[in-house]
Amino acid sequence: MTDVFHELAEVPGVAEDPIAQSEISTLTRRFEQGQETAAREFGIVKSDLTAVRLQLGSLDQKVGSLDETVKQLAEEMRGLNTKLDRNQAQIVELLSALVGKNPNES
Repeated sequence: MTDVFHELAEVPGVAEDPIAQSEISTLTRRFEQGQETAAREFGIVKSDLTAVRLQLGSLDQKVGSLDETVKQLAEEMRGLNTKLDRNQAQIVELLSALVGKNPNES
């Protein structure tokens, strides 16, 4: 669009009008500043997006590691529950065997 402003400056009548020239210069400068600001802000957003992607990748790895740890702990808990059930069954058997016996007898 900067070219459009420069083309307007070459139109007969406009080139001779100092107010029009001043306004065109001001508009051109504002437009160019707006473009620079937009480009700078786009760069910032792009940089932030890259940082977020890296953090997401890191979090994804951590979640994968935690998932594996949870699976291992669940398997260990199953093993402990099996042992606990077995021990409880042995205790019940021993207590059942003792029922009706005289505690003073050997």
